[in-house]
Amino acid sequence: MTLTESETQGFLNRCVSCAYLKETGDFCNKTVLGDSFEAAAALPDECADLLIADPPYNMTKTFGKQEFARMSEEDYRAFTEKWVRAYRHTLKKTASVYVCCDWKSGIVIAPVLEKYFTVRNRITWQREKGRGAAANWKNGMEDIWFLTVSDKYVFNLGAVRQRKKVIAPYTEDGNPKDWFVLDGVKYRDTCPSNFWDDITVPYWSMRENTPHPTQKPEKLLAKLILASSNKGDLVLDPFGGSGSTAVTAKKLGRDYLSVEKAEEYCALTECRLLRAESDASVQGMEDGIFYARGLK
Repeated sequence: MTLTESETQGFLNRCVSCAYLKETGDFCNKTVLGDSFEAAAALPDECADLLIADPPYNMTKTFGKQEFARMSEEDYRAFTEKWVRAYRHTLKKTASVYVCCDWKSGIVIAPVLEKYFTVRNRITWQREKGRGAAANWKNGMEDIWFLTVSDKYVFNLGAVRQRKKVIAPYTEDGNPKDWFVLDGVKYRDTCPSNFWDDITVPYWSMRENTPHPTQKPEKLLAKLILASSNKGDLVLDPFGGSGSTAVTAKKLGRDYLSVEKAEEYCALTECRLLRAESDASVQGMEDGIFYARGLK
């Protein structure tokens, strides 16, 4: 997905500023073009049901016209604590939090997250692709910390079951046990684990693909949103990027708030949100079922 200059400007006109948030208190279903810390200060207490954060991992990376420079571990830890403290007040007592990272940054930020939240789990998902390394194992995985504000939180297990082909079809009294036949193939709808091997990273021919270098798949975000929020809840993304969290939240009947400082990514977010009004499909998910990679 690419936009012309005139298209970009048109979509930017749909975005709001941090000053708008502060002056109006209107933050639901908005794309905020501005600094994430300023946006946090403008938001009311306990407004969000779910926060999904995909901050820059601690590596030098170019995002559009801006570069994120690798920090020392101490500085990256301080950066993490800064944004966590900034957004902690926006979370309801029943809110859940997901924080994306890689294996190396995850080690650094874990102690910070433990200070402010209850750590419930660490999800590892297979990226399916990655650069080779001459003297190390190729990194084909990323992690997501699953956290909650309190012991009272939403987890909709039935909304995130995964459909897999049955390898060993057990029976009970001659009848299928926890499996069924569809088009001649045996399937089981299983409970999700904390290892996800069914995610496809957006590639050039997929409708959701954008020029953002670290774009997360809508299917991945759909799992987090369906499990840890209900329809009508507010999903907050303080590092909005090209809008994958906001778009997926909209497709799933949730409210959203996406904060991003890069104009081109805010414009892409608004373009995708507009498209979502006529196409609410999520690749790899159909009729409330997540399919193993290659099945859908």
